[in-house]
Amino acid sequence: MPRTPAELHAFLDDLGIAVTTVTHPPLFTVADSQALRGEIPGGHTKNLFLKDKKDNFFLVTVGEDATVDLKTIHQVIGAASRVSFGKPEPLMELLGVIPGAVTAFGAINDTEGRVRIVLDKTLMEHDVINAHPLTNEATTSIAAQDLLKFLKATGHEAVILKVSM
Repeated sequence: MPRTPAELHAFLDDLGIAVTTVTHPPLFTVADSQALRGEIPGGHTKNLFLKDKKDNFFLVTVGEDATVDLKTIHQVIGAASRVSFGKPEPLMELLGVIPGAVTAFGAINDTEGRVRIVLDKTLMEHDVINAHPLTNEATTSIAAQDLLKFLKATGHEAVILKVSM
């Protein structure tokens, strides 16, 4: 069973990571997010769940306004071939989330380390990163360095690369 938002928050608490979470109606797109956000400071995320032809999975997290070239990103992230979007079934199996709720916090559910986490360098220039806490009905704000600490605690060595254009 995937972890719940409450279990995610307990995990963060156990790591000594302070976050703030704002609940809101479900958000499925960046446009939805921008319309209902209010005043939540920091970098807001867009997440791409990708796979290559050898079934290697990648979660690429960029700023909400970032442009990513899907024809060449495989060369940047180290994929074995060009990439396509992962289907909902492996998304749920690996990260424990549904489309529209994809988040770096999903790493807590990837206990076998099958997903390579890639964070965009430009996004990581923000002091605070905002992401869904395993549900698209809330936004959790976390310090950028604490996001890296969280990912490491889940067994993921996030790679920070310039993936946006």
